[in-house]
Formats: sequence, structure tokens, C-alpha cells
Amino acid sequence: MLILNPAAGRGAAARTGDPVARAFRRQGWTVELARTSGPGHAVELAGRAGRDGFTRVVAVGGDGTVHEVANGILAARSDVALGVIPVGSGNDFAKLAGTYRHGVERAAARVAAARPRRFDVGRVLGEYFVNSMGFGFGPQVVRMRNAMTHLTGFLSYLVPIVRAFFSFQPPRLAVVAAELREEGPMMLIEVCNGTTAGGSYRFAPNADPADGWLDVCLVRRVGLPRFLVALPRVMRGTHTTMPEVALFQTRRVTVRCEDAPLVLHLDGELREPGVRECDVTVEPGALNVLVAE
Repeated sequence: MLILNPAAGRGAAARTGDPVARAFRRQGWTVELARTSGPGHAVELAGRAGRDGFTRVVAVGGDGTVHEVANGILAARSDVALGVIPVGSGNDFAKLAGTYRHGVERAAARVAAARPRRFDVGRVLGEYFVNSMGFGFGPQVVRMRNAMTHLTGFLSYLVPIVRAFFSFQPPRLAVVAAELREEGPMMLIEVCNGTTAGGSYRFAPNADPADGWLDVCLVRRVGLPRFLVALPRVMRGTHTTMPEVALFQTRRVTVRCEDAPLVLHLDGELREPGVRECDVTVEPGALNVLVAE
């Protein structure tokens, strides 16, 4: 089953449905193309695919589409293999699956030849994430980006980051894990299964989605000069030696905010659950992913 989100890539994905289906048929696959009609629909479609005996489900869209498809597969307790045709804006998960920066025809060929690999997934507040989730500045950027629908490509990530900085007040957060305990004003906490988030930002450059661990990047409060220094370093993955940054691996981390309810993102999808504390855990090897060599 191909699950296409027509809204992905600021609407560009709407034109890719038939070409993707034809590309897979040329690879000898029998395919069913399903287009999503709104938020949450991909979860439903992926769950049905698992129950109906499909052996592969391919998400055609961006990280939000992958997020929903993966949650549908996992909620159905299905072992169906997940593939990705990246037609979104950031496409971070496609980097892990080996289909990033490939056109539709080439990406389909790579998925068709891919081998399944067991990936870990994260879980928080009853929902799974496959690439990253975060607190603090990350959700603020997502909120800003969602309001700036006229921007596309790299600018749709860079401009919201710069604008969000001037309206953002770092919350006082408590982080509790076996490997680290810290409390104070924090710029962001990004809990990573993959190496990048937001398209080009390498929060956890050494993360492995199949090692049974989550990689946590914590950035303490910084002013504008240090922010301008940190931004390109995060893009290169060289921020890990900065004194404002802590990077550690864990299987469970608790994040708490006494002052206000937590706001978070899961694979770039904004969540406001109205709670002041949550546990983030890893489920090793829970997801079957088609990874192109």
C-alpha cells in the first residue's frame, strides 16, 4: 500500500501519486494507492494495511506522513515493513531509510531493492516517534513554521528559527535520567532516534536508530551572539563541544516543567497535551523499516 499525503511539501506531493504508483509497478509490485484526507487519516490507513495482509506500506510524503504511518503500523501491532518516498520539506527519516534526495523513480527502485531492518522507536504520552521529539525551542519553531505557509524549501526552516528566537523565553525545565540530572532555563531538549531534525540540523550526529538508545541533546539558555554561533555548528554537528550543550544516551528520560504545561513536537508535529511532566522511552527494534543500501 502506498499512503500519499497530498499536503506534504506544501502541496507539491499532490502531483506525485500516479507517478509513484507507476514507478512501483515497473518494479514488479502490485500496489494500492491511498490518499489521505486530513490529519490522522494515514494512521487509520496504515493500521488497515497491517490488518488486511499487506507486506509493505510506503509513506509518500514528509516526516509528518511517516510519523502517522508508523503510528498506524505500531498501534496495529503489525510487522509490515515501512518504506519512504520523500516528497516533504525536511525528509529526515528518509535519510535513515536511504531514499533522501532521490527522485520518485529512483527512490521507488531503491525501496523495491531495500532490505528490512529493525529500527527503535520512541514513545511519549501514548504516541510513538520515529526520528525525534523535542521540548522548548523546537516546538516554538514548528508553531512559527505552521503559520508561515508561503515559505518553501530550506527557507521554510531557517526563517521560522530566526523569528522564533526573538519571541521565545526559555522555560525552566527539569531533566531526569539515569545518565544526567539537571534543572534550569533551557533553550531546547531534542530526543533523537535519528541524526537530524528540522531538515538540516544534526542534533545527534552519532545517533543510530537501531542501537536500542535515544540520543538526547540539551541546550542551555543562550543569548543572541551564542545562538548565532550555535546555529551553523548544529547544522554541521560540531556543537557537541560547546559548554552550553549536553549530549547523552538514555533509554528513559523524564522532563518536567513547574511553571507551565509542556509543549512538544513529535517528528515535527506539534502537541500540547496539557501536562507538566512526561516520560520519554525507547522501544528497541519495534519497527520494521525498508532500508536502501
